[in-house]
Parts: sequence; structure tokens; C-alpha cells
Amino acid sequence: MPEADFNTKEKEYHPEIPQKTTPFFLKGAGSYDWGMKNRLARTFDPKSGRTVMLAVDHGYFQGPTTGLERIDLSIIPLIPYCDALFCTRGILRSLVPPQSQKPMVLRASGGPSILRELSNEEIAMDMEDALRLNASGVGIQVFIGGEFETRSVHNMTRLVDLGMRHGMPVMAVTAVGKDMKRDAQYFRLACRICAELGATYVKTYYVEEDFETVTASCPVPIVMAGGKKLPELDALTMAYNAVQGGAAGVDMGRNIFQSDSPEAMIQAVRAVVHENMKPQHALDLYRTLKDRIDREKA
Repeated sequence: MPEADFNTKEKEYHPEIPQKTTPFFLKGAGSYDWGMKNRLARTFDPKSGRTVMLAVDHGYFQGPTTGLERIDLSIIPLIPYCDALFCTRGILRSLVPPQSQKPMVLRASGGPSILRELSNEEIAMDMEDALRLNASGVGIQVFIGGEFETRSVHNMTRLVDLGMRHGMPVMAVTAVGKDMKRDAQYFRLACRICAELGATYVKTYYVEEDFETVTASCPVPIVMAGGKKLPELDALTMAYNAVQGGAAGVDMGRNIFQSDSPEAMIQAVRAVVHENMKPQHALDLYRTLKDRIDREKA
């Protein structure tokens, strides 16, 4: 029986051209389902393979952090400049405009406040709610070496199982206790454990010595945590060194929203991460943008 197609033009099957299978650009992600890859491609720029995530989830354990007292005033104007926003579902529902096309990565763990033992966390969000909110990923704290290490690891693996079921990437966040040494040896251990047990990507801190061994020994992407507030040049240098050392981007918070000019700072960070701009040049960009923004506000 002939095909029900009355187009008289000769069919263009091109048997001489093999069908291309496009490889996925992100480290360790080649075997994931389409939905998982699509969510990752929203969070990580396919051109650079990197991401600038804006972390504003601090309130889930420490309340109205400096710079986050009024997220509607301080953070919402920054969303156009980030690749993804890392926030809680409460902030997403109450403050983030649903017209935003930026991917949202949602904090999925919680429990104790800064007044208690922080490693005593549990899963604090249902995966169905993440899907309902159209999240592009979820993040969970993992306390390797902490008092409740095993619980936090099992929290992550349960979330990974749910993520695999629904095509939702899981970002493991390596948490370092106050009395623990922040060095490459520790982060190699923590990041590798998270990856081995199924984390899609890992958020960890930068260390000046041997950071490249942390990224090299981790089979999934690593994004650098911004940590405490630093002078702008120091923060830009840290971001530059991290991506040059193999990180697939940054997840910065205080070094952006506590800057004297958050809008200028996030654009300078973007130039470092996506364009490999040198730190001093990025600082010059920051100052130029800051001056322009200040004049516009005057």
C-alpha cells in the first residue's frame, strides 16, 4: 500500500548521510534520560559548559541573612544575570515571578537552625512538589565527617532515587563542620562519595592547593561554593581559579548579594566563568558597571 502522502516532490531520505547522535556536553551525564539532560542544559550553559548559580537559600537555617532581608528588592533584579537561582520553595512561591524563564534549583534538605547541630538534617521537600514547581534541580546538604554523616548520605541517596525516577538532577552540597580542615584531601573524599552514590553534580568549596585533584577525581561536575564575603578582587580570583582548575561554574551568594553593587558583581562573575576573563579585568568591569549603575540611581 502506498504511503498516504501526495507530495510529488522526491523524498529526501539522504541515505548517504549517517544520522548524527549529538554527545551531551556535561561531564558524566551521557547516560541520563532526555528529561534529566534537558534540565541540566537549562542550568549549565551548553556553549561554555559552565553555570553561574545565584545562591539565596541561606534563610532555611539562618533566617534573614544580611542582603536577603528583602529578596524582592535585592535578589529579584539579579535573576536576569544568573544561569540558575538556588533557593527554597517558600521563596520561589512567594517572591519569584512565574514569568521568569530562569531555571530554579530548590533546597531540598533542612531541619536544624544555626542554634542546633546542623548535620542533623532530613529531606524537607517532596519530589512531586519540585516537579509541580517546574524545578530544574534540587540540592541537598551532605555532611561527610559530621555527627549525622550517615543520615545525610542516606537523605541524598533517597533523593537521588526519586530524581532518577522523575528526571530531576540532584546537587549534593558538601558541608564542612566548624572543627574540620578544609583541604583538598577532605573535598576529594566528600565529592567522590557524593558522586559514587549518585549525585548529578556537587557543590563544594575552593581550596588553593590541589583543587584540580578534587575536580579530576570527581566523575560528575563540580560547582564552586562562594563561601564567606570576600573583597571583590579576591572573590573574582577565586572564581577564576576554580573554573581554570576544572570547576563547571560557581554557586555564589554572599560574594554577590553582599557586594557594594550586586548587579555589577554578578556580571563580572559571569565574565570570569563564561568568558575566562582574568580577575583584574573582571574587577575593572565591575567598577565600570558599578559607576554606571550608581549614576543611573542618582
